[in-house]
This record gives sequence, C-alpha cells and structure tokens, in this order.
Amino acid sequence: QVQLVESGGGLVQPGGSLRLSCAASGFTFSRYTMSWYRQAPGKERELVATITSNGGSANYADSLKGRFTISRDNAKNTVNLQMNSLKPEDTAVYYCSVFTRAIRSWGQGTQVTVSS
Repeated sequence: QVQLVESGGGLVQPGGSLRLSCAASGFTFSRYTMSWYRQAPGKERELVATITSNGGSANYADSLKGRFTISRDNAKNTVNLQMNSLKPEDTAVYYCSVFTRAIRSWGQGTQVTVSS
C-alpha cells in the first residue's frame, strides 16, 4: 500500500529556512504528481505545492511563490519542499500527498513552527 513518510520539520526563527522531505513507497513514484499540503491550527488543510511526475512543472499557492520550492528525486522516491524566509504564519503541520487509484493518500505530517 501507499506509504508516505515526512521528515525535516522543527522549530525555526522568522526569516529562517527548512527543508522537508517525503519518502514514498508502495506505488510507482515516477508516474505520479506529488503534492505538499499544510494545516495550521484551527484552519483547513491547504495546498502548498505540486510537482508533475517527471519534475518538469511545479505549481504553488499564490501566497508562497518565491519562498517555497518543491522538487523530487525519482531515483530515490523522494519529494522535497525547500522553505525560505519563513514567517510565523507558515506554522503548520505539513503533509506529503499523492492521488493514486482514485484515492488521495497522506503521510503522518511533520510539524513546522516558526517563532522567535
């Protein structure tokens, strides 16, 4: 079955950077678009970024363009999210996700806290 395991979250000061990673297994990774979502306390889960199966195209939430970069390594079955110039409002649980066989699967999430 699909397994997604996120890592790389933590506590960072405003203006700092973090790099999240997601290790995927249980499906043919190189054939699927991958996504990062996030959910802040008391808010709905929102789409952060997506990247196509070959990594040739990426899309971002408008509010995050220029600060976040999604990438993937199909040889290692990993998808990454580089987050720069972090703000307190970026505090959330970040989830890796894939839509396969008409089902959206999620990882367990990794907490990102931006605070001084």
